[in-house]
Amino acid sequence: MHNLMQVKEVAPIPCQKGKKIPSHRCVLSDSTQNEPALYAAREPIFPRRVSGAFRSLKWVLMIITLGIYYLTPWIRWDRGASLPDQAVLVDLANRRFFFFWIEIWPHEFYFIAGLLIMAGLGLFLFTSALGRVWCGYACPQTVWTDLFILVERWVEGDRNARLRLHRQKKLDLRKIRLRATKWVLWLLIGMATGGAWVFYFTDAPSLAMDLVTLNAHPVAYTTIGVLTATTFFFGGFAREQICIYACPWPRIQAAMMDEDTLTVGYREWRGEPRKHSQAVKDGTPAGDCIDCMACVNVCPMGIDIREGQQLACITCALCIDACDDMMEKIGKPRGLIDYMALSDEANERAGGAPRPIWKHILRPRTMLYTGLWSFVGILLVFALFIRSDIDMTVAPVRNPTFVMLSDGSIRNTYDVRLRNKHGEARDFHLSLTSEAPLQIDLEGTDTLRVQVPADSTYLQRVYVIAKAGSQPAQDERTDLRLWVEDLQSAERAYKSTVFNGKDN
Repeated sequence: MHNLMQVKEVAPIPCQKGKKIPSHRCVLSDSTQNEPALYAAREPIFPRRVSGAFRSLKWVLMIITLGIYYLTPWIRWDRGASLPDQAVLVDLANRRFFFFWIEIWPHEFYFIAGLLIMAGLGLFLFTSALGRVWCGYACPQTVWTDLFILVERWVEGDRNARLRLHRQKKLDLRKIRLRATKWVLWLLIGMATGGAWVFYFTDAPSLAMDLVTLNAHPVAYTTIGVLTATTFFFGGFAREQICIYACPWPRIQAAMMDEDTLTVGYREWRGEPRKHSQAVKDGTPAGDCIDCMACVNVCPMGIDIREGQQLACITCALCIDACDDMMEKIGKPRGLIDYMALSDEANERAGGAPRPIWKHILRPRTMLYTGLWSFVGILLVFALFIRSDIDMTVAPVRNPTFVMLSDGSIRNTYDVRLRNKHGEARDFHLSLTSEAPLQIDLEGTDTLRVQVPADSTYLQRVYVIAKAGSQPAQDERTDLRLWVEDLQSAERAYKSTVFNGKDN
């Protein structure tokens, strides 16, 4: 069995006009030497339709992921009269992120950072257990490419029909009609993709009406145009090139995988020699592989998995469905191409059974990733539940650090920003605590009470005064703590700061 954890070096093939060779395996040649090409023109790949367990799983995941993406901006969530009712909204104008009942403020960006860390650890976990399963089933490039191939197959036919149309040199009305129909459908998908994206950043129904009536902001039209063009190009023309050349993950996945990682592979000890090979012609009994090319014809990356694990393979497992179907037709056991681990090779070559899947998945590396992923998730949930609905920041005014009043008192000035996360206006009361005798005053009011509007912040200037001759007035620095209390809920918050005396 080929080493499943390493990219197999495949012998370069000279580029020949009219011969279908994947561009990442093709080299230019001349009369004197063969040198690897820096770039070889892409040879279009036309995967054949296949049915099976993995293809069905990909259909289900495609429907779920596309459904989530396109429909989420239209889900409503009642937060009160003063807040948006869109369930998921990135409100850049007010610097806020809404996710159903959760509201993330700018100072709480650590939640976003924590989610990104969890996403990274999740990717490490799935890769160490099942190889590039993310790439094969849930990556946006894979999902949209699957959708574009579905449209292409619906318009132009299955693999053979698309190949004939591609090789047809004459540009007749039928070819123009089929290509135009396909491209128009691709553009509509691209427009829906860009449209769905901008709906996440403002109220979806209102923006949809503005887009139709041409009253939307130019940024919205520009964003939709850019995403339409990139979706059309990436899903319709670039396809596997994005995975091979643009995505960095294939080049770092080996660090996440080991000999127990389950990934798509070919059991060469069972399949070789192939039916039409020279060894069979010389009298060696043929293996199970009949060299039907079904696994190659269904591969969206255009590779031959029988040559070993390759950088271009996204482990979508469509080759497994194709091979299993062919094995059933010729009366051979399924699993010639299958999810397998390198550690099972010796046992299987000796005729033994592979280890249970759970033994490959539950091992120290995957349990470590799972533990780290869970730990970060628990911390985020804990932080979410203990966060306060009121908050404050305190910024001492440094120029000047203090002012001497006419009666000899020393006054320090602070800019206090009060944050009210409730859906209605609240009255806040400010106070201070310190071991030294200090007095607090608010600018613009004779009381220590201030009203903060619903779901917003309010900047209040605060004065702290030390009487003439008192210890705080004479000392260089005096510690103090400013408090804010929600008079309705009795919830409190504080920030520590210092008072600067005249001996500084």
